[in-house]
Amino acid sequence: MAHREQLHELRQQAHNAGIEGNSKMTEDQLRNALRQVGKGVQPEMAKRQAKS
Repeated sequence: MAHREQLHELRQQAHNAGIEGNSKMTEDQLRNALRQVGKGVQPEMAKRQAKS
């Protein structure tokens, strides 16, 4: 159950960061995209890079 809560929290953080449509992203992809946004990358570009 803790893993599901952690994944939910990551999805919420991604949503708050402007990364839309993140429901099919893996935990690693979410973390990577959030890291990229933190470095100043646009949310859509960060999502695309994380999924590739």
